[in-house]
Amino acid sequence: MKKIVFYLLIIALLLTGCSKKIEVIEDNNTSNNKEEKTNNNEEINQMKAIIHNKEYIINLENNTTVDALIKLLPLELNMNELNGNEKYVYLDDELPTNTYSPKKINTGDVMLFGNNCLVVFYKSFNTSYTYTKIGHINNLPDLGKDNILIKITN
Repeated sequence: MKKIVFYLLIIALLLTGCSKKIEVIEDNNTSNNKEEKTNNNEEINQMKAIIHNKEYIINLENNTTVDALIKLLPLELNMNELNGNEKYVYLDDELPTNTYSPKKINTGDVMLFGNNCLVVFYKSFNTSYTYTKIGHINNLPDLGKDNILIKITN
């Protein structure tokens, strides 16, 4: 019986030593954003958008803009119509940007124009403007000529 207790004590000490080494390695190799997501044990790569009482999934990019937007959720936004192809709203908060020129906007693209204008595109077209990509909604229908209410949650 003493041998079993002795062996269990040795195993416990070895496991404790190993777990500390693993924690140090993880702490040295992870960024602050990854640590926050790991601590929550979840990485958000989708959000829900409710438009005209129908739920859509926004497949998210992996960037600091999305991280900042997630912190603002849930959102209920009155989005304005523009050009017969997009809905937009100016957010109260400015978000970090990583702009690029996509050359073509696709139906369902969710973008940030500037640092606080959230845009949902419901028709494809060519563009020379720059945006920060937030995500994409598959199978987004034509949202019509009126302003809309959109609810976004994680």
